[in-house]
Amino acid sequence: MMAELHPPRWQVWAHFRFSIIGGLLSNPPEPGQLKQRLQELAEKNWQHPLRPGLMRVSFSTLERWYYQARDAADPVAALGRRIRRDHGKRQALCDALLKALEEQYHQHRRWSVQLHYDNLRARIDGQPELGSLPSYQSVRRCMQEHGWVRRREPARPTAGQSRAADRLEQREVRSFEATHVHALWHLDYHQARMKILDTAGRWQKPVALAIIDDRSRLCCHLQFYLAETAETLIHGLTQAFLKRGLPRALLTDNGAAMLAEETRQGLARLAIEHKT
Repeated sequence: MMAELHPPRWQVWAHFRFSIIGGLLSNPPEPGQLKQRLQELAEKNWQHPLRPGLMRVSFSTLERWYYQARDAADPVAALGRRIRRDHGKRQALCDALLKALEEQYHQHRRWSVQLHYDNLRARIDGQPELGSLPSYQSVRRCMQEHGWVRRREPARPTAGQSRAADRLEQREVRSFEATHVHALWHLDYHQARMKILDTAGRWQKPVALAIIDDRSRLCCHLQFYLAETAETLIHGLTQAFLKRGLPRALLTDNGAAMLAEETRQGLARLAIEHKT
């Protein structure tokens, strides 16, 4: 049995709005009659599209829906979700509050979000010019977006620990995040903890070759081998290609198997960019 598909909320609301004013579009009112017909619709009860119960729609809302659908090439799409004018703009935290929160975080990185919020409230009580207190969710979301996460640091770091933290802060950190599936794959070998007995009676520690898609985090192939060689690498890559197709680029470390000539030439023939 196939699973029942549920349309998105904006589409449900779009069809609901169109069902109300659709008659005005298919049978346009005579000049001077639009107000009367909208008033008749405003006095009716309508079944709520998302939950049980009845609802009414005001005259001004119906009028806005009518002109919004009448002037659009696709009336149903025009009656869907409307993006707010302030979309993408932060309204909860003004510049002064954002700066105060940033200074507070850099001084106390070991604090939790709740502790930062409580101290921000106390600071606003003492400095009303900072503005009104935002909600806890707004402060938490702002700190996550700016990367102000709680650090597990010693309460009283030594001079060497402070210098090491400063050096780490200045270092360049590269992060790969592809925009499409199969745009970038990662692969690496991982040493297993347990030992196995081979056919010759010798104990071996196998290695696992893992190949992961960067965008979807899907494991394209995972297989255990007895050694990290170009032969096992090419075999694992071939299995991943047969199951998932060819990626645009492949990111590996500088291991001998990854830098082997047969590996590099094979990727070049397949037009796969090799990144290390």
